[in-house]
Amino acid sequence: MTEMAQAMHNARVEVDREVLAAGTEMGVVELRVRDLDKMTAFYHDAVTLDVLAASGDSVTLGRGSVPALVLNRESDLPDLKIGDAGLYHSALLFPDQGALARSVASVATRAAGSFTGSADHLFSEAFYFDDPEGNGLELYRDRPEEQWIREPDGSLRGASLYLDPNAYLRDHLTEEILQAAPAQGMTLGHVHLQVGDLERARAFYVDTLGFEIQTEMPTALFISAGGYHHHIGMNTWRSQGAGPRAAALGLGQVNITVPTADELGALALRLEFAGVPRAYDGQTLSFRDPWDTEIRVVQG
Repeated sequence: MTEMAQAMHNARVEVDREVLAAGTEMGVVELRVRDLDKMTAFYHDAVTLDVLAASGDSVTLGRGSVPALVLNRESDLPDLKIGDAGLYHSALLFPDQGALARSVASVATRAAGSFTGSADHLFSEAFYFDDPEGNGLELYRDRPEEQWIREPDGSLRGASLYLDPNAYLRDHLTEEILQAAPAQGMTLGHVHLQVGDLERARAFYVDTLGFEIQTEMPTALFISAGGYHHHIGMNTWRSQGAGPRAAALGLGQVNITVPTADELGALALRLEFAGVPRAYDGQTLSFRDPWDTEIRVVQG
C-alpha cells in the first residue's frame, strides 16, 4: 500500500468522517488586488498589520510570525460585480479590547471614510470597514466563551446590538496602549462569504466538508469546527441566485488548517465520496466550492 493510500485508509478507520475536528482553524485569505502599493499601505499603516513577506506581485501581512492576508497583484482582472458570489469580509481577531481599540482608532485616523458599522454580537464585539478596493474587513474580539449563550437546541445566540465606536475607544484605548508595540496574538478568526443559495452552501460546507452549524437565519448561516461561534459565515444578502463567479478582483483563495494528517485524509475521502473534483498529495488538499471559490486545506 502506498503512503498516500495508507493515510487515507487510516483516516477512514480512525477519524469521524462526518465532522471536522476541534482545532480546525482558518488560514490566510488571499485577495486579488489592482493597486498593490495602496492596498499594502492600508493594511500595514492603517490596520497595523506587519509586512511578513514581499516578493514581486505578492505581499503577506499578519502580526508577528502569524500571516493573515496575502495580497496578489492581478491588474488585468475586472472588478467584482455587485451581486456576484465572493467575499463579504475577512475578519481579524484581536486578543483583547485594548488591542482591538488601537487598530480601530488607527483605521479611523488613517483611512477616514472606510468605516461601515459596528455591532455587539453577544459573543463578540466587531467593527467593520471597506478596504480601498471595496473588500469588506471586520476587526473584532471574542467575549470569553463562558459568556456565550446557547439555546436549548445547542445553537448559539447572536445579535447585532448597537456598539458606539467612540465610547469603545474612550473606554479601552489608553496612552499606555498607544505607546506600546502592537499586541501579539492577532489572527484571522473567520471568513464571511457571499453565496448564491444557502441550501447548497449547507450541503457543501456542512454535509460534505464537516463544519457544524452554530447560528442559522433565513438568509445567513454561521458554521464552525469545535464549537467556535463561526469560522465561516455565508449570506445571500446581496448575492441570492448568484452562480459560479468569473475571475475578478477580490477574493482569491481561502485557506483552512486541520490538526492532523488523518483529519486531512478524512476530508479528502468525504470530497471523493461526494464527487467533488480535488487535488490531494497527502499534504495539501485543494478544491472549489459551488461558487468557484478556491479552498486549500493543510495540516496545521
